[in-house]
Amino acid sequence: MPFHATVLTLYPEMFPGPLGTSLAGRALERGDWRLDTVHIRAFGEGRHRAVDDTPAGGGAGMVLRADVLGRAIDHAVPSADGRPRLLMSPRGRPLTQARVRALASGEGALLVCGRFEGVDERVIEGRGLEEVSIGDYILSGGEIAALVLLDAVVRLLPGVMGNAQSGDTESFETGLLEHPHYTRPAEWEGRGIPSVLTSGDHGAVERWRRAEAERLTRERRPDLL
Repeated sequence: MPFHATVLTLYPEMFPGPLGTSLAGRALERGDWRLDTVHIRAFGEGRHRAVDDTPAGGGAGMVLRADVLGRAIDHAVPSADGRPRLLMSPRGRPLTQARVRALASGEGALLVCGRFEGVDERVIEGRGLEEVSIGDYILSGGEIAALVLLDAVVRLLPGVMGNAQSGDTESFETGLLEHPHYTRPAEWEGRGIPSVLTSGDHGAVERWRRAEAERLTRERRPDLL
């Protein structure tokens, strides 16, 4: 079965968006993965399909209602569906390459895109939503975060990348940032390619790449070491 992503959103027109182009788009056309969207507003309350209300206890903004989102989730996935249920949220655990690889090896995921001030805590608890963050900043909603997560996952699916090994040495795959890359021309604006890369000594090349990866990681992301 291909990887199956179901996205709950107030803006289904944002999908597939960039996922409909390049590697992900071609994989979607081939059926290497599936994408469904569910419009949360279709499950809203009353004539105007209200999906939010004022925060209990007061405060600014609006909160996505538990009953509305609960109905949308129940419609989107049966109770026996074993796919992870992810809520894109700045409160969530940071998305890592290891988590991306785990998702790519599974059947798919349900992604809930929040809006407004947040989501009623009761639906997070009642529907077993796992909060996931793509960084320490705030977006207008969860849609862009869902696109980021899906792009990271889809590129790892079998057959999506032309050469599956091209991802093996990327940043975070080995616990380090990736080493620098060079290609033609041999000199550009007075800057040349490090001689070791054109030496033909494959062992020396690998040692240089490892040393450069460690150097960059120490300078930019010492927390990874």
